[in-house]
Amino acid sequence: MKKAVFPGSFDPFTSGHEAIVQRGLELFDTICIAIGVNTDKHYMFSPEQRLEKVQQLYAYEPRIDVLTYSDMTVELCRRVGAQFILRGIRNANDLAYEQTVAAVNRSLDPTIDTVILLSDIEYQDISSTLERERLAHQKETSHQQ
Repeated sequence: MKKAVFPGSFDPFTSGHEAIVQRGLELFDTICIAIGVNTDKHYMFSPEQRLEKVQQLYAYEPRIDVLTYSDMTVELCRRVGAQFILRGIRNANDLAYEQTVAAVNRSLDPTIDTVILLSDIEYQDISSTLERERLAHQKETSHQQ
């Protein structure tokens, strides 16, 4: 049984993330969407809000588990029995970053491999950062009315 962890802050979980999960389901038997919690980071949505949103999105899909975590991704993989880390990339900057992270993870545990999927072209301009800015602007606009 092939199991992957799809880690991220998912603040918020975007349609680009959703597309990677859907494609990942073609490769893996199960996917654990792992919402990272870093107390040093400032998030727009609380861990509970992010967890609830993603759980609701995949409530119909028994092959997907959703959880929060605050330790190293490799440790999480060991805990949930995942042999793979699933990542999506949009551009060369993402690739450079993901190559470095994948190499570190592989050095920590050579039995866990990273699988990188290229973003579909329609999702290449979507990012959680831009989505947070859009949501903040909508909130600001609605308060002004």
